[in-house]
Amino acid sequence: MSEPAKQYPYITKLDIAFGALDKIDVPALVKACPHKWFNQTLCKVNESVVRLGVVHGEYHWHKHDDLDEFFYCVDGRFLIDLEDRTIDLGPGQAVVIPKGRMHRPRAPERTVILMVEGEDIVPTGDE
Repeated sequence: MSEPAKQYPYITKLDIAFGALDKIDVPALVKACPHKWFNQTLCKVNESVVRLGVVHGEYHWHKHDDLDEFFYCVDGRFLIDLEDRTIDLGPGQAVVIPKGRMHRPRAPERTVILMVEGEDIVPTGDE
């Protein structure tokens, strides 16, 4: 008998919301978001996806064994805890978290981020 999948208090939509040549109104999506930790795949670009995050609070510690993640802070303050330090991003700042690196994202205030990652990534991490 297999273990039940972990349940997390996040809204994560992996469906691709927009196709090529569709205009994406990011501010309208952010304004319409009532959730504390929301992640929506916006579009696919080659073998990667671009995701919108509207976040406040903290995520859990996790890692991605085979894929890097790119985080870009659009608005607010986005912290990424690593085992040895914390990366503090403000608007217009970005970072790549390399594959295999344990990390915990957090946002002390309502924050908007864009993420670019491989289309096969599991946002909650590899167990």
